[in-house]
Amino acid sequence: MDGICTLANDVIYDQLVALLNSIESILGADFPVCIYPYDHRVEEIKKHIAKRPNVILFDDQQIIDKWDNFAKRVWDTHPTARAKWDKSGSKGYHRFGTHRRYCAFDGPFDRFIYMDGDTLLMGPVEAIFHKLEEHDCIVYDFQYKDLTHVYDVTSRKLKQVFSAERLSREIFCSGFYATKKELFKPEEKEWLIEQLQAGEAEILYPMAPDQTIINYMMMRPKHTIYNLALELPASQKTGCCVTSSHFLEKAHILYDKDVRLTYLHYIGIPSSIFKKVCQAEDIVFPYRDIFLDYRYLKEPENRPTFSQTNQTAPNFTQQLITKVKQILGAK
Repeated sequence: MDGICTLANDVIYDQLVALLNSIESILGADFPVCIYPYDHRVEEIKKHIAKRPNVILFDDQQIIDKWDNFAKRVWDTHPTARAKWDKSGSKGYHRFGTHRRYCAFDGPFDRFIYMDGDTLLMGPVEAIFHKLEEHDCIVYDFQYKDLTHVYDVTSRKLKQVFSAERLSREIFCSGFYATKKELFKPEEKEWLIEQLQAGEAEILYPMAPDQTIINYMMMRPKHTIYNLALELPASQKTGCCVTSSHFLEKAHILYDKDVRLTYLHYIGIPSSIFKKVCQAEDIVFPYRDIFLDYRYLKEPENRPTFSQTNQTAPNFTQQLITKVKQILGAK
């Protein structure tokens, strides 16, 4: 069975509702979705999905504990992660819970697309699932332009582990990828831990813990990674990120030079901004109306209305775009 997975808690409730509505709008009300819990704060999510028979909240604690333990073992091999997290103000493991997206490798779907909670589905996904017949992982982003938020580029060991060619083509953003159930056997995960313990841990980037681990897990055993952003003809590829200001909207769908987007990623916009906007605070961010279209698709009467543009919005938007471009080098 094919499905879409995401990671959420009640903190990103509004974004999750928008994502679920976008999936239903594009793929139909019966397309299966599985939500993996970031942490224990999921009461609002439970209430909401009670009205959605196609959506489940993953609750197999044994599998959750298994991946929690794996993530801890990974970071316990790292020589400087703890010091960097302490310096940034993080307590314990940094952003612990983001790795729970990996539970999908033991989840209900044979093949799945993982989408971050701050994304919206914009187009059909049959071609992506079809590509999984030939490759282990399908991605569609421009993270390959910037290694710095995937691996520690100051590590001399990085290019001993991965060739420059592989680093230029195989790295990807962990916000959207398609792959398969049980891709990582227990013995392979143990082998990965052994490589990290032997000194390779220093190449991991501790401040993006889920992204660096999933890239290492895919690349180190040489699972095949196919990036549509690299493989599609120029006339067919699109951007996917809010940093792209040229997307055009037609009937609640975004287009890049007349080519329909597959998904839109609101990366870099804090969840607090979405919450404030849903509480009728007039804060402008890129493609705000598209977000509101999907957030209130099933309850248009509750959609906030704004009488005028927030005068501070252009500065906020430009600061956001500058920040995210520095992180992603995104199209």
